[in-house]
Amino acid sequence: MDHLPNPAPLASKLRNALVRYHSIGDDEWRVTKKTKDAAVWRKPSEEFSGYLYKAQGVVEDVTNRIVDHIRPGPYRLDWDSLMTSMDIIETFDKNCCVMRYTTAGQLWNIIAPREFIDFSYTTSYETGLLTCGISLDYGEVRPNFVRGFNHPCGWFCVPLKDSPGHSLLTGYIQTELRGMLPQAAVDTAMSSTLTNFYSDLKKALKT
Repeated sequence: MDHLPNPAPLASKLRNALVRYHSIGDDEWRVTKKTKDAAVWRKPSEEFSGYLYKAQGVVEDVTNRIVDHIRPGPYRLDWDSLMTSMDIIETFDKNCCVMRYTTAGQLWNIIAPREFIDFSYTTSYETGLLTCGISLDYGEVRPNFVRGFNHPCGWFCVPLKDSPGHSLLTGYIQTELRGMLPQAAVDTAMSSTLTNFYSDLKKALKT
């Protein structure tokens, strides 16, 4: 892909995909990891040969501040231990952009550093927000990186009815890391990455 997509239809398609994932019944998910911060489930992805992961936990803060820490912007690089660089390469409006980012090696570098170019979109959802993204085949791959691909991913953040200072954060992630990787290593890394995401986020929000 040599040019960037028209943002409006892509944003609509992306939102619809995430809302569909959010309506999948509990019986279709299998638990892969639970910590004090979050639980992670998975099911076979409809997009590629790997898994769609679901992560969920309660975060002590208001919805807008949580989403500001997750979506592309000044906060994300400060606290997300997996992300090593991030550049916004096109801004369509304040809630819609294209970003290039890189991730650190994982599992003693069995999984080498990855690069992604993602379309990102943030919109309202019920009483909260949804921030979501999908990778684009765009631009040259940097040396020393493997180009990964995020199929539709996103985070729903909704205030708890009985405790508005707390929010329920639910994520759906399906990342195709690409390259020659043992699937078991990928699955181990994904579950740990998602639970670490919650613990890192909670620490960042308290500072």
